[in-house]
Amino acid sequence: MDVDASMVAENDHDPSQNHNQTATSTISQVDKEQLGGDTEQTTTQAPTQQHQQSQAQVQQSPVAGPRLAPTYSVVNAIIEKKEDGPGPRCGHTLTAVAAVGEEGTPGYIGPRLILFGGATALEGNSAASGTPSSAGSAGIRLAGATADVHCYDVLSNKWSRLTPIGEPPTPRAAHVATAVGTMVVIQGGIGPAGLSAEDLHVLDLTQQRPRWHRVVVQGPGPGSRYGHVMALVGQRFLMAIGGNDGKRPLADVWALDTAAKPYEWRKLEPEGEGPPPCMYATASARSDGLLLLCGGRDANSVPLASAYGLAKHRDGRWEWAIAPGVSPSPRYQHAAVFVNARLHVSGGALGGGRMVEDSSSVAVLDTAAGVWCDTKSVVTSPRTGRYSADAAGGDAAVELTRRCRHAAAAVGDLIFIYGGLRGGVLLDDLLVAEDLAAAETTSAASHAAAAAAASNAQPGRLPGRYGFGDDRSRQMAESVPDGSVVLGSPVAPPANGDIYTDISTQNAMHHRRLSKGVESLVEASAAEAEAISATLAAAKARQVNGEVEPPDRDRGAEATPSGKQISTLIKMPGSAISNNSAPAGVRLHHRAVVVAAETGGALGGMVRQLSIDQFENEGRRVSYGTPESATAARKLLDRQMSINSVPKKVIAHLLKPRGWKPPVRRQFFLDCNEIADLCDSAERIFSSEPSVLQIKAPVKIFGDLHGQFGDLMRLFDEYGSPSTAGDIAYIDYLFLGDYVDRGQHSLETITLLLALKVEYPHNVHLIRGNHEAADINALFGFRIECIERMGERDGIWAWHRINQLFNWLPLAALIEKKIICMHGGIGRSINHVEQIENLHRPISMEAGSIVLMDLLWSDPTENDSVEGLRPNARGPGLVTFGPDRVMEFCNNNDLQLIVRAHECVMDGFERFAQGHLITLFSATNYCGTANNAGAILVLGRDLVVVPKLIHPLPPAISSPEASPERHIEDTWMQELNANRPPTPTRGRPQVANDRGSLAWI
Repeated sequence: MDVDASMVAENDHDPSQNHNQTATSTISQVDKEQLGGDTEQTTTQAPTQQHQQSQAQVQQSPVAGPRLAPTYSVVNAIIEKKEDGPGPRCGHTLTAVAAVGEEGTPGYIGPRLILFGGATALEGNSAASGTPSSAGSAGIRLAGATADVHCYDVLSNKWSRLTPIGEPPTPRAAHVATAVGTMVVIQGGIGPAGLSAEDLHVLDLTQQRPRWHRVVVQGPGPGSRYGHVMALVGQRFLMAIGGNDGKRPLADVWALDTAAKPYEWRKLEPEGEGPPPCMYATASARSDGLLLLCGGRDANSVPLASAYGLAKHRDGRWEWAIAPGVSPSPRYQHAAVFVNARLHVSGGALGGGRMVEDSSSVAVLDTAAGVWCDTKSVVTSPRTGRYSADAAGGDAAVELTRRCRHAAAAVGDLIFIYGGLRGGVLLDDLLVAEDLAAAETTSAASHAAAAAAASNAQPGRLPGRYGFGDDRSRQMAESVPDGSVVLGSPVAPPANGDIYTDISTQNAMHHRRLSKGVESLVEASAAEAEAISATLAAAKARQVNGEVEPPDRDRGAEATPSGKQISTLIKMPGSAISNNSAPAGVRLHHRAVVVAAETGGALGGMVRQLSIDQFENEGRRVSYGTPESATAARKLLDRQMSINSVPKKVIAHLLKPRGWKPPVRRQFFLDCNEIADLCDSAERIFSSEPSVLQIKAPVKIFGDLHGQFGDLMRLFDEYGSPSTAGDIAYIDYLFLGDYVDRGQHSLETITLLLALKVEYPHNVHLIRGNHEAADINALFGFRIECIERMGERDGIWAWHRINQLFNWLPLAALIEKKIICMHGGIGRSINHVEQIENLHRPISMEAGSIVLMDLLWSDPTENDSVEGLRPNARGPGLVTFGPDRVMEFCNNNDLQLIVRAHECVMDGFERFAQGHLITLFSATNYCGTANNAGAILVLGRDLVVVPKLIHPLPPAISSPEASPERHIEDTWMQELNANRPPTPTRGRPQVANDRGSLAWI
């Protein structure tokens, strides 16, 4: 067996070690990473006390943006006999297996964690005696590889050893395992005889007596390897990626289609920038079919920090995309598992005897928000902690996760960790943490399981129902996860132990009816759906109007009369889950993410989080405005790529979030024929969409841009861009109109948005603003820009063609049937969403009804104290509407929030009607005079709205005279805006003869 010599730091290297062993040497020679230290193993506290401390810590720390990474506590599990416990080990796998049958029926088996294999000893080390090795000793060598199987029953909080029938896999470590229904699929690894065979072994847990099978796979496959990753992607494809074949790290990608028989591996060549050759990375698949691979160690033994998403397009192509956000630390030999849209990463090694520690030892990649979090804050730059092999210190809860070569699995919104290696000592503890941000299929059964796991009170006793320390209702999915199927029973294996596996959804129900049952491998997410379906249905029945309540962001535990806090995971014998849960609501997060104003010409500003209540400019609006709002869309797997070369040319030329600069020559890079092709492609898509789009969260919402292309690039740079290298795989984009006029780069703005719409038709959404009309943008700059930059003949032709396209734009968007996004407002005439849906396109402003006029032009009144309808200073026939109209409209349509654009507001966003309406504006320093911030809204899966802001560039200015003339000229049409100025900023005194006054207009 080939020795992984690169695992030993040079300064810790023992010259007596032979680094050129063959692939037939023992497992004790495979991994010689120096991870020694003088740190004693952490003394575990009772899980009750541990959770009280961690929950109190969460409660005391202000939540900024997405929820931070959770802290872990030790589970005092029941082990009746010594052989029932897995004991100290590392390099094993831990796999969550869904329940079998229905709760309360005979033969029901609850959710379980299956631990397989691993190394149970360290050769050439005193770990067996419990004494950690010194940092200067020879590298650690794994030994004592096993093939034993242990089961942790989550409901009974009990470990047991399983003895499956059938031929087991050979002993191994550094292998991979994943759950497919009630099956655990094992592949690869390294053992006493060298690299393990590439065979797929299946542990069938459907029946009371587990059974081993070997799956027949035809043709060449990934071969023997270790340190690789494997996951079930899209509820169908078994993916194996990377690792080491005994010679070098790999970067290849293999897929086995579980819906196609006979089974065979297929080597993929995904598009996009993928991970380098590496080993000891981790990967987990999100429920919608996105695989996330993070960390690892490259061919030069350098730990990696980046994360990559892999997804399959509808046309069959696979594509890599770099995940957004900044990872707190590079790492390898760590563990990672998805809980809904959040990838939980724990522990890991850095090489040279160092491990990831402090707050970075636990991290979360929130794919809905596009950011990494550790236990302290949202991560905006890599952490620079001690990373010392001999430094334990710090928070005891964080110290628990300072380990490597461990394994993790998730049950509902609970994350479990077992074993691993720390300071030359093998670990045998089981840890648990709760993801309080979980917003999808979280069931009462899962929490009950965790209550049993986390509580050491009356071990082994299971009352009929578990409660929680507080009365928070958990978020429930509004429907059972897609692809739910009924699990079947295994067939008797052939004499040679080989089986064929049928995991097609179509066959699942059929085999359920057969006495001999199904052949193995059913979709993992479908299995989880069956495991929680009974309690999920019961919880749904208790919901009001099918709505859900997000978890309280500020409460991790509830105070008792004694002043102590009870963990939400503690079993409360007398408690019951409330049947009177309040309907879930759309919430504006109590903090906004702000990129502070840049100073000294630097482009990288400080990122900070401010309380919503600290925004002193709220209530100060500027007109005219721009449209903005939020919606969400279908997932990346539903998108259909255009074959048109013009959109790709536009994206390649313009989508440069960090490197875009205004062109030196004003001539536009597209000719009128290319603009025609782009408009034709986009118009076909817009004409197939309804007037009111139906979008699902998560989604980013953008307000008015007004040709401010530089601000659009800054927003993409700071908060993620819609590309395969950005976050288009995780979140949709919604733009609320007013793409053109007043700014110098309307052509760049509208052509890029149209190209993105063609390239990502199901993920990028555009609705119409009042400036998407020929009679308006002929006066406010767009027509002038087209002529100046394309010539009079071509410019007028392009201007006409783009305005024809504008008549096809959708008019509003509904997100999750709870939030409506529009450009202007509801005015006097709009009482029901159906009125907008009944507007037939193409529709011009002149031919439109009063409904269209209100939708694109109306504004809220000055503040919440001004109710009813009032004349609008924009012009005759236009109105403003009060908070009473907002509440009436929301009640009529069962909505909770209106997001609109159309008005410049000082902080980029502004609340109205007690938070039931938000005005959004994304262009900064509107017309070179307003000095306003720009903002977007990020709506997560939990329907929490997070404002994200940028400040004007250059540094804050108070008047056109004090601003750098060149910057204004490069950004805004200065002369036009002076002749047709916007309404002055609300809240500022009116100056005599002010050019911004209505009298001047």
